[in-house]
Amino acid sequence: MAAQRELRCLIAAGGTAGHVLPSLAVAEALVARGVTVTFAGSPDRAEARLVPEAGFELDTFQVSGLPRRPGPAQARALGRAMRAPRACKRILKVREPDVVLGGGGYVAGPMVYAASRLAIPSALMEADAHLGLANRLAAPFAERVFLAFPIEGRERPKYRITGRPIPARNRATSRAEGRRVFDLPPRARVMLVFGGSQGATSLNETIVEAFGETGPAVLHLSGERDFELLRPRITREDYKLLPFTGEFGAALAAADLVVARAGGSVWEVAAAGKPAILVPYPFATADHQAKNARFFERAGGVIAVPESELGRVADLARSLLGDPERLKEMGDAMTRVAKPDAAEEIAEGLIQLAT
Repeated sequence: MAAQRELRCLIAAGGTAGHVLPSLAVAEALVARGVTVTFAGSPDRAEARLVPEAGFELDTFQVSGLPRRPGPAQARALGRAMRAPRACKRILKVREPDVVLGGGGYVAGPMVYAASRLAIPSALMEADAHLGLANRLAAPFAERVFLAFPIEGRERPKYRITGRPIPARNRATSRAEGRRVFDLPPRARVMLVFGGSQGATSLNETIVEAFGETGPAVLHLSGERDFELLRPRITREDYKLLPFTGEFGAALAAADLVVARAGGSVWEVAAAGKPAILVPYPFATADHQAKNARFFERAGGVIAVPESELGRVADLARSLLGDPERLKEMGDAMTRVAKPDAAEEIAEGLIQLAT
């Protein structure tokens, strides 16, 4: 009897780290199950760096978001969108995957569509509490859609609520290890602040203004854009300002309280069992960050503060850091709602589709 070849999966994900990192978590889970994984994406976005760094091959093709205003940029984007499915077909014919995963971003839709034309089963991932435009367009061509949050009208068997996959490097380590990594005081209260991969200027300004000179120990991941402007305003040793970190799991482990936007990284916060104050980005598509925050607020692990009330955040943080019982209750609530095995569940679902 001829030996059965191992399964192959192609993952199309890109644009931002928020799409690529969860896809890499699924890739890790697939590899652990003996599946060969390759990626496809843009040659000049986050995936071009993150995927090779993680040890996976990346096939590239050109596609981009569609500008809303008519003009040359919109015409170029339409041209790339028209050509993308043909480029995806060529990649699929070379890689011969048994299943395709659209991990998010504009690269996912053309690949899932091309897979449907070649009778290759496919699935999509949605990281927010709102099905984005690219996924809404691609969903008719996919056999399965893995949702991070429940979304009204998106029901089984096609839609499965799994949570958001968490890469190994974003899983919390021990508290002691986290504080050692960032040279934070071992027994003081520590607040972790971040605003996504690009940072959040209004949140950055609020926290530095309130805590730059005095207050609890702070680990602040500001993003590259604001880092140099903020750095001269920090006047104490236990306020650690960094543009970013490659050890996000250690950062979570070090914290007693998280203050952040409400993007997909809130699933990492939940998996670490950390209470949080979330300030949703007010201009997120379909207000999906507010929906993300409300999901965790209803569970009891988060206090959601609208951007218009950003001035409340400093006093609220001080109050929570002085109330260890409340912090524990909120942390326990986050642990209960967390889905730390999302990557494994999605990997199993993809293997089922492939076989």
